[in-house]
Parts: sequence; structure tokens; C-alpha cells
Amino acid sequence: MYRFSDQEVAMKKGKHKLLTISILITLTSAAIFIINKLIAASAVMKNLLHSREENYYNWRFGKIHYTKQGSGSPLLLIHDLNPYGNLHEWKAVAEELAKKHTVYCIDLLGCGCSDRPKITYTNFLYVQLITDFIKTVIKEKTDVITSGLSGSFTVMACRNDDAIINKIMMVNPTDLAVLNQIPTKQSKIAKFLLELPLVGTLVYNVIVSKGNVDLLFTEQLVYNPFHVDTELVDTCYEAAHLEKGNGKYLLSSIAGKYIYCSIAATLKEINNSIYIIGGQAEKGIQETVALYTSMNSSIESEIFSHTKHLPHLEAPRQFLATADIFF
Repeated sequence: MYRFSDQEVAMKKGKHKLLTISILITLTSAAIFIINKLIAASAVMKNLLHSREENYYNWRFGKIHYTKQGSGSPLLLIHDLNPYGNLHEWKAVAEELAKKHTVYCIDLLGCGCSDRPKITYTNFLYVQLITDFIKTVIKEKTDVITSGLSGSFTVMACRNDDAIINKIMMVNPTDLAVLNQIPTKQSKIAKFLLELPLVGTLVYNVIVSKGNVDLLFTEQLVYNPFHVDTELVDTCYEAAHLEKGNGKYLLSSIAGKYIYCSIAATLKEINNSIYIIGGQAEKGIQETVALYTSMNSSIESEIFSHTKHLPHLEAPRQFLATADIFF
């Protein structure tokens, strides 16, 4: 009877181990793939993002979704930049603003119902988008209301072309120190990991899970966690999961610090009228406003009490009254 040598036994054991590992990897990958598919499918079941009155601008990097309502001088509303961001951020004020203005609400590339190409999203990309949208769609000099990070893109658009933007109202603009950040070795690694086909998508789905979006609103975005607009929360959750989780490419670009751009010098140069609205409970807002006004003493500001990151949602009447005076 033939007896296997110790070397042959070791080789057989090694093959069995490799086979077992291969099977486990395949099963794990299949499980992650199915989980990602189920999350993507369930997140968009309510179909809250689409409406009857919607338009698309065929931009060079993808279709840009926007709405248009009202009549009068043009007013462009630009939401904050994040994977769950969308034009429904302005739902509490857009209709009223449309009584005196032609109001355009835009979904930035990678957000809402706009396309989500698998690219690196940069500050320059959004500066160009805003510039091209005004020139091609609005076709005249316009006033702009921005939220969060989108304020920096609008300021840079003014520098590139002073004939497209008139007045700017900035809601809780990003701190100038944050805007000074540039990609680092660590941030590039984070970007790479988020963009991995299966694991990266799973990590993204965990980050923008329903529970985390709920926490985002109650802990970071609104002053009173008991007065959260649940429909807006569901809309943001849906927005983060459109196009099978391709929002991860925007998130990876944010994590990679590719979307920041220093605007300190530009604030000193431009002649646009700027008005900053801050939420009283927004972290560091007093210091942020002070930094902006130190760069341009003509900048006006107002802090809304009992509000946080979304004062236009929490105090719409006060917001509309201020906008009516400024515009």
C-alpha cells in the first residue's frame, strides 16, 4: 500500500487550505454584493426625489437636474455638497421666493437626481458647473443663495467671470481654515479604500445608512431634534443611494480633500455684495463669520437664533424676510 510522504501530505493540506480560503472569499464577496444591491434597491423605493416639474442640463460631465419656478429676476439656489445633498434642501423657501424671482434649484453633479460619474470631484469642477449653468441655462447675471461648501465654489466663480453673478447670500459657509486643506497621503488612501468595488461600497452604505442620516439631522443639522422633517431625511437617504451607490465617488473625493479651495484672497478681490446667515448653534459660526468679514469688511451677516446648519429650513419666515431685503 502506497504511503504519502510528509511533503505530499503537506502539499495536499496546503491545497485544501487554499481551496477553503478561495471558497470563503467567493462567498463573502457574493454576500457583500447582495447586501449592497438590497440596500440600493430598498433606499429608493419611496421615489421622493423626482417631481413633475424638473429639467435637465446636458453638461459635459453628466446630466444636471434642476427645477425652475416663478418669474422676475433670476435667483439660483445651490445646496450644500455631500452625497445626501439635493435641491429639496430649499423646500421651505423656494416657492415663496418664486413669487418675486425666477428661482432655479440645482442638484450638483454627484447629488440628487443629477448624474454620478465615477470621477474625482474637485473644487474646479463645481466652479465650472456653476459658471456654465448660469451662462447656458439662466443666460443672465443672477443672484445666488448657497449652503455650506457651495459658497466657496460660487465665490471662485465670481473671480473667474465677474459678469455672471450679482449678489451672494451664504448660509453657514465653510470655515476658511477648512477650505485651506489639500490632499495628503492619508486622505488619498481613504479615497482609494472608499472606491474599492465591493468593500468600499459596503463601507459607503454603512456611512450613509438610514440610522446615520437620522443622526446627522438630529445631531448636526437642526437645532431642535424633535422637529426634524422626516420626509427630507428620507429624501436625503434616497439621494445617497441613487445609481447603485455611486455617491461614494463624491464622498471619496471629499475624504480625499479634493473639493476644498482657499478663497481668502478672492474674498478681498471681488466686488459682489455678500450676506452671511449663520445658525446660532452651528459649531464655530461666530469665528467663521469674523474670518470672512476680516477678509472683506463690506460683508454683512446675521445669526439666526434657535437654528443650526439649516436656518432656511428651521426659520423660513425669518430667512425669507432677510432675503427680501437683501435681494
